This record gives sequence, C-alpha cells and structure tokens, in this order.
Amino acid sequence: MKPPPFEFHRAHSALEASRLLAELGENAKLIAGGQSLVPMMNFRLAHPAALVDINALSDLDYIRREGDVLAVGALTRHRTVETSRDAAVHDGFGVLPRAARWIGHRPIRTRGTVGGSLAHADGAAEWCMLARLFDAQIRLLSTRGERLASIDTWFQGFLGNDAEPDEVVTEVRFRRPRAFGALSEFAQRAGDFAAAAAAVAFDLEQGRVTRLGLVLGGVSTEPLLVEEAAELADGESPSDSLFRRVAEVAVAAADTDTYRRHLISTLVQRALREALAAEETSRG
Repeated sequence: MKPPPFEFHRAHSALEASRLLAELGENAKLIAGGQSLVPMMNFRLAHPAALVDINALSDLDYIRREGDVLAVGALTRHRTVETSRDAAVHDGFGVLPRAARWIGHRPIRTRGTVGGSLAHADGAAEWCMLARLFDAQIRLLSTRGERLASIDTWFQGFLGNDAEPDEVVTEVRFRRPRAFGALSEFAQRAGDFAAAAAAVAFDLEQGRVTRLGLVLGGVSTEPLLVEEAAELADGESPSDSLFRRVAEVAVAAADTDTYRRHLISTLVQRALREALAAEETSRG
C-alpha cells in the first residue's frame, strides 16, 4: 500500500524543526529513520499532513558520558550503539549494545534512531524498556526553550508520549549505571515484534545483588517496572533459586494472559543468567 498525500519539509536544526512543527500544526510529524512511521503510513494507520525530515541534524548523532549519565543523541542509529566499543558505554551501560541486537533486522538497526524509538513510545520497544530500566530523562527542545521529561511520565497511553506537538526529542539521558545487565525477548520470528520481553540491571557487592532493576515489555501500553523485585533480591547471592523467585514476582506483577506469563517467567530468569555471564565474559 502507499501512504496518503503529505507535504515534505527539511529542517537543518532542531529549532527549525520545532518552528516547522508549530507552523504546520498537530498533524505534522518528524521523520528520521522512519522505521515505525512509514509502515504505519503505508497501512493507513497514521495520516500526517506533513513530514519534517531531520536527517540533516548531524549534531544530534552522538554518544557521550557525563559522569554517571550516558547521553545519547536522538539521531544516533541503533546500529551505532550496537557496535560501540567505547569504554564509557560498557562501563555501567553494557546492556545497551547487547540489547540493540534485538531490534528488528540489520537494515532497520542501520536506519532507525534511538530518539525515534522513544518518541514512538511502544511499550515493548527495546529503547523504551531500557529507558525505564535506567531511569532515563528525555531532553526536548521547542521555540520556548529546553526541558527534561521524566521517563515516569513519558508514556501516555498506546503509542502516546509527553511531548508537546512542537517539541523535538534531542537527547536520551540514561542514568543509574550498573555493572550487570541483559535484555531477553521472544518473537515468533527473528526481527518480529516481541510477544514479551524482560530487561534487568544490577550490581554485585561482595557477591550479593544490589540495585536490581527489572522491566517487562509487551504486558502493557508502557514498559512495566517491577519495583518489588529490587527489595526481594537486595543482599541475596545470585542463584537459580533467587532468579526463580524474582521471576515469580514479575509474573505476579504482569496483568496479562497465561501465555505471556509463562514467557515472562522464562525471559526474566534467562536475562538474569545472561547478565551474569556477559559481565564474566567481558572480564575474562
């Protein structure tokens, strides 16, 4: 199928993009990778009257460490994160490159952007889950200035976000680094949308789990942070027994069907085991 007619505009700065969005009205949309928007347009699930191309905004393509924050520019491609060997990324945020490999197929990872995924706000999307896992902030720009949106208020129902119609996502700020992390998901075919997913991050202090974060995808319109898991695991030695108990807490927190509950139990335990193994391998 082909999309309905639309106007096409090209912005050369984030501020210009914001001005165009304000002028064109609420039916205008930004486009960079277009890996989510274009298929929706082709299937007539989205009907933007105008598109504002922001691919020229090369200043929004970066990954940099600022203390305990990993700042990722909105136009950074999935593949860039996936292939990063930067110690600033792998020190506390090593799960990000490993998780990026789950995103669609390689052509999608080559074109799709981190900011675009957050703006699309799919509760099962890998970057949305990781943003919740690392208590991220989303930097937004408009003609009124900049602001930081909290991940806690970012998701607004099905594919809805906290951005105003003229605001441009410019950066995602991942916080709370932790040494161990993994994301595991299940789809009927490689590259398909995940039926369910689990992401974990934690530290070990004297061989005991601390600061465990657990996020589920595919069970709600937004990524689900299972807060009870942190209290359960705190101070415990990592073991299959602990991982089963964490999985039980996750299943109890998920308001979903029996099929996904079985998936969640398996994926949570797998992610916890993979997190340990990945860090041990990197140190090896």
